[in-house]
Amino acid sequence: MSDAGGVWDYVIVGSGAGGGTLAARLAESGMRVFLLEAGGDHLDSQDPRLPDDYCVPGFHAFACENPAIRWDFNVRHYSDDTQQKRDFKADPYTGGVLYPRAATLGGCTAHNAMIFMLAHDSDWNYIRALTGDGSWSARRMRRHARKLEACHHRPLWRILRRFGIDPTGHGWDGWLQTERPPRELEAEALGDEALLKMIAVTSVEFARRLKHPLARIAQWIHSAADPNARPWRAKDFEGLCYTPLSTSARRRVGSRERLLEVRRKHSDRLHIELNALATRVLFDADGTACGVEYLKGSRLYKAHCNASTAEGERRAVRARREVILCGGAFNTPQLLMLSGIGPAGQLRRHGIPVRVDLPGVGRNLQDRYEVAITYRMRESWKLLEGAHFERGDPVWQRWQEQGQGLYSSNGAALAFVRRSAADLPAPDIFCMALPTQFDGYYPGFSANLKQYNDRLTWVVLKAHTHNSAGTVTLRSADPRDLPHIDFHYFQEGDDTQGRDLTAVVDAIQFIRDLNRPLLEGDLFAEECAPGPQANTRAALADYVRNNAWGHHASCSCPIGLRANGGVVDSSFAVHGTRGLRIVDASVFPRIPGFFVVSAIYMIAEKAAETLLQDAKRERT
Repeated sequence: MSDAGGVWDYVIVGSGAGGGTLAARLAESGMRVFLLEAGGDHLDSQDPRLPDDYCVPGFHAFACENPAIRWDFNVRHYSDDTQQKRDFKADPYTGGVLYPRAATLGGCTAHNAMIFMLAHDSDWNYIRALTGDGSWSARRMRRHARKLEACHHRPLWRILRRFGIDPTGHGWDGWLQTERPPRELEAEALGDEALLKMIAVTSVEFARRLKHPLARIAQWIHSAADPNARPWRAKDFEGLCYTPLSTSARRRVGSRERLLEVRRKHSDRLHIELNALATRVLFDADGTACGVEYLKGSRLYKAHCNASTAEGERRAVRARREVILCGGAFNTPQLLMLSGIGPAGQLRRHGIPVRVDLPGVGRNLQDRYEVAITYRMRESWKLLEGAHFERGDPVWQRWQEQGQGLYSSNGAALAFVRRSAADLPAPDIFCMALPTQFDGYYPGFSANLKQYNDRLTWVVLKAHTHNSAGTVTLRSADPRDLPHIDFHYFQEGDDTQGRDLTAVVDAIQFIRDLNRPLLEGDLFAEECAPGPQANTRAALADYVRNNAWGHHASCSCPIGLRANGGVVDSSFAVHGTRGLRIVDASVFPRIPGFFVVSAIYMIAEKAAETLLQDAKRERT
């Protein structure tokens, strides 16, 4: 086993929203950081499609299926084979459902939908109450959001804040730029009468149902429907909104851009080791984490759609201060278990020596429930005229030359936030309208963007789910092998009262009511899914159970007491170890907000602050 050279202050595994943010902040603060990434730098790929799949917001679905960066996990929604097979997305041979992940510099920030919506105050206050650590309060976590964000979608307040006037709670000078989708997607400039009618009818109907006091709905959408505006609101945002995007000049930005900028300025402090698959954490004689062993080579992990048969070169890198795992909800628990940290019985079954018996590793896995309500239009969208979702088409040229048009957005034409029940501490239903057919993840799903120009899909997302029964377990002791992932949806989980299923069914009925005038009029030809045959609550419940999906896996190494299944403490340190922390989506005890990436960015900023404070105390 060869040595990667030198001893670094920190060795970080994973370059996504957690690891990339943390590595960059530590390096620019004076620390020497060695960052391991299992993928390459996608924009150096020989695939001519990849730069556009990455950069063009409207191409994000193709990024999920681009072979240069694609990790295909096949997950179970149910252990029960009969129920699993009812999902059309399930592979007929393996029974698994595609769960796309990205292996590339920037991790899953390279293929996500770029939606930057902050978690709810109750998410952070829950962790504060769970741990007794006041630094997790919503008020104190907000400053980490301000530190990372460079808001460019509230121009008036961006000017006024220079004079000390800023009731929004936004960050203005951070490293991650946020924009709103281009307004012409909601305005007459598009000339899409169908889109305008859909927006007008559903907006007015939505406002009527919520008894919203503002009558000029379109103006409200353009000015005040900012879901991240805080802290003056007494409650979390509800109502019609736009979806802020992590884009700059209508191009995707994320962890990759942050890392490359910091490396350009501090090349002596930040080393990015690409094509490096971490295989286990190394410990010194007294049990302190002191480095990471990894395999050097491309496409070594079997999740890669074109996995290599090469074994890779075994290497190691040493950490003077700490090792930090940021591999995400699937790979971080797998790496812990490969390192002898996890449920003792499971480790012994695979012949792995037990270093720390930590039963919570790989348990508590959570996700959203998402489901589609799809309509066929009587006419094709004018919005999609000339859109072939290819480099050089007329819509691409408009994006390239003017930063405008359909490709400047992730495709969300209208969105709203609501509570499924009035007594909930935070809104839990997010719905967005997409001018295409999108019904989840399965091989070839992105082709729907090119195939259907007469569909409207309402995606219902159920947040703050009550089911925490998902598991990540080892399939073998081979670090190149995939773990076994089972979310144990609905009746298999621990939401014994069925609150999640009830909330999703209610949301479908709400969407149907909103769109009934359009279906009875001259805009919609038919409801394709769930379809008119699903005309009872029981039928809708079956539709949800058989078709739901998720894309925000979290919570598999949660913060909490070890005796209660916790894996890390409130400072991200792994129980029963020294010099080892986790900073990624796996540490949340409950999945936060609607779109988890903003919360991961925030905890990475918090972790950097914690580590730097620890280092300062040691020096004094």
